[in-house]
Amino acid sequence: MKKSASYASLRGKRIFVTGGGSGIGESIVAEFAAQGAQVAFVDIMRDASVALCERLDAAGYRRPLYRHCDITDVSALQATMEELAAAMGDFDVLVNNAANDHRHLIEDVSQQDWDRCIAINQRPMFFTSQAVLPGMKRNGGGAIINVSSVCWRVKGGGYPVYVTTKAAVVGLTRSLARDLGAHNIRVNTVTPGWVMTQRQLDLWVSDEDRAQIARNQCLPGELLPHHIASMVLFLAADDSAMCTAQDFVVDAGWT
Repeated sequence: MKKSASYASLRGKRIFVTGGGSGIGESIVAEFAAQGAQVAFVDIMRDASVALCERLDAAGYRRPLYRHCDITDVSALQATMEELAAAMGDFDVLVNNAANDHRHLIEDVSQQDWDRCIAINQRPMFFTSQAVLPGMKRNGGGAIINVSSVCWRVKGGGYPVYVTTKAAVVGLTRSLARDLGAHNIRVNTVTPGWVMTQRQLDLWVSDEDRAQIARNQCLPGELLPHHIASMVLFLAADDSAMCTAQDFVVDAGWT
């Protein structure tokens, strides 16, 4: 695991992460565990998620609590969060990370396809925030971190519904920040560039794409999951106490 800054305020904090079993989410879960936080997460990838829990446990960190959950089922998602909060205590931090960037053409998108993409990439962010709100009020505050993407900033083509959902993240963040600030709940967006997760490498990244990345990034090298996790940790910690309603871009200078 990449060595991160140490945030004393995260020790013992209760964290909930969506899509925590692989990719960026896996790094987020692991980094919080390394800070001494209590982490719970949901994911549909059961084997990878269990393996992550076992790996962190073997490394001497507090074993995360994992539940298999399809986040498109809002009732099941909120029930799972309620069950985990009952076991751990009210959540201090919510990280809305889960997403699916399946490629699609304008001509091929049906209403069902549109609704499915919204149900994965945008709708859960509101209902997880709704679910943690009572507990964060009881705690006297908290942090909500929503993960977007630079795809909408760079006019990404080939997946218009996904791009729409990721642009909507910023609007949701800013609205929630206004409504929840009075309760000392901070709400921010983290916007990654093209992160070289295993999924991206397996499905999308070509030699031509690598050349495009090299041209567009100001900084050399690959953007990796731990770079995104580092920003998430900062926004979850007390060090970012007066940061809210903001969009923190981590893209090596692409946009």
